[in-house]
Amino acid sequence: MKKTGKVIISCAVTGSIHTPSMSPYLPCTPDEIVEQAVAATQAGAAILHLHARDPETGQPDPSPEIFSQFLPRIKERTDAIINITTGGGMGMHMDERLAAARWAQPELASLNMGSMNFGVFRAADSRKDWKFDWEEPYLRNSEDSIYSNTFKQIETIIQTLGSTCGTRFEFECYDVGHLYTLAHFADQGLIKPPFFIQFVCGVLGGIGPDIENVTHMVRIADSLFGEDYCLSVFGAGRHQMRLTTLSALMGGNVRVGLEDNLYLSKNRLALNNAEQVILIKRILSDLCMEIASPTEAREMLELKGLEQVAF
Repeated sequence: MKKTGKVIISCAVTGSIHTPSMSPYLPCTPDEIVEQAVAATQAGAAILHLHARDPETGQPDPSPEIFSQFLPRIKERTDAIINITTGGGMGMHMDERLAAARWAQPELASLNMGSMNFGVFRAADSRKDWKFDWEEPYLRNSEDSIYSNTFKQIETIIQTLGSTCGTRFEFECYDVGHLYTLAHFADQGLIKPPFFIQFVCGVLGGIGPDIENVTHMVRIADSLFGEDYCLSVFGAGRHQMRLTTLSALMGGNVRVGLEDNLYLSKNRLALNNAEQVILIKRILSDLCMEIASPTEAREMLELKGLEQVAF
């Protein structure tokens, strides 16, 4: 693992899993996304991981038309690294998932490293008061669907964004096998270090949110990539702060945000993304760790720079 001495805080602002009925504080409109993204940067986030939603219903929406309503405004008000999803949302096909990133040509884009069962259907069991008709079936459909990220699909994303646009990737690894898939593309020379690897723990169908799983994945990543990668970890739901703190203690980076967890503490909804950024920043500061600025994070990840994006 590449240890740089400072911790990068990523903030995943809205995502595509949580639905509006789960929290009134989940940003859905372009205005809400802008305000929460800017506040998260001011609180200490160097990277903003962004999805888009239909402003009327809050349903995940991959269209560049929606992204164009908030990306330029965030760029005007912050110097944050903007990390655009290529995962999109459940049920989206590859052209939809790539549309916004192809248009925006960002410094950084997420890239999921394997197909998997992505089970969020249990989130529908505890709620009856849905605001919108799409929410419950959207969640329940994950019980009988595959989140597809084939070798060909991964290569298409690499070629479309990396080779053509100079975009680098946040490689999202939901299980140990995804690390070997990443190593395959590195061995083929299609991607170059430093690799920014995000361990994703706690999604049903992926690796569980156990400390032993994180340490095991670090050992495998160390054996495959040596000092050619930067680690980051996020835990789904209530496991968020525990696993991000573990990542920092191991020399890695952290990710928080309402995409991953709607709560700030037990039974206490986060009022916005900045609250989670402030909490993890305080934890890191109490542990005598320094926080990386966006400029420092760009240097650490060797990104092309904000002036070279297309929005």
